[in-house]
Amino acid sequence: MTPETTSHLGQISAAAGMGLSVVGLGVGVGLIFASFIQGIARQPELEGKLMTWTLVGAAIVEGIAIFAAIMCFLAIHG
Repeated sequence: MTPETTSHLGQISAAAGMGLSVVGLGVGVGLIFASFIQGIARQPELEGKLMTWTLVGAAIVEGIAIFAAIMCFLAIHG
């Protein structure tokens, strides 16, 4: 590897981490809402409770993904 390449490995790794955090967010939110739809199909009377916990779960997943993206951004520009 050339010295120019090795000097930018941290930035390349941070950019890859940012991309992986976005992929993880998409998978996580997709699984949460797929489970929500399955739960509604099985027991429609629990829609209110399921919606509450679905939104809480989605908020937690998105919060973690935003935190990961911020950490990667700081690694690139920090």
